[in-house]
Amino acid sequence: MKAPFEQLASLDRLIHEPARLSLLTALSACESADFLYLQGLTGLSKGNLSSHLSKLEEAGLIAVEKQFRGKTPHTQLRITAEGRQAVERHWEQLEKLRGSARRWVPEKGPT
Repeated sequence: MKAPFEQLASLDRLIHEPARLSLLTALSACESADFLYLQGLTGLSKGNLSSHLSKLEEAGLIAVEKQFRGKTPHTQLRITAEGRQAVERHWEQLEKLRGSARRWVPEKGPT
């Protein structure tokens, strides 16, 4: 059995990054959300949020729909089926890792 620390290193870094995990988790709880809502929810700057969303979109985990409402740009985001599966799998891995960490006993070594 791998030590919890080795299991932690094997997590998907694209999803595990805190801002992206927050975004995927938020989007998995709703049908869709707009850019400004996600910005307020996460506290990320526009540029930082945009960068994280681009990475998730490139990976096929979210879909981005850009339109104009009058003369104002509006960006609507939703999680894809692949994204939903990936974030659910990630949370399951974290729960298993948590259980492993609780049962982990360090080997005797130098003190």
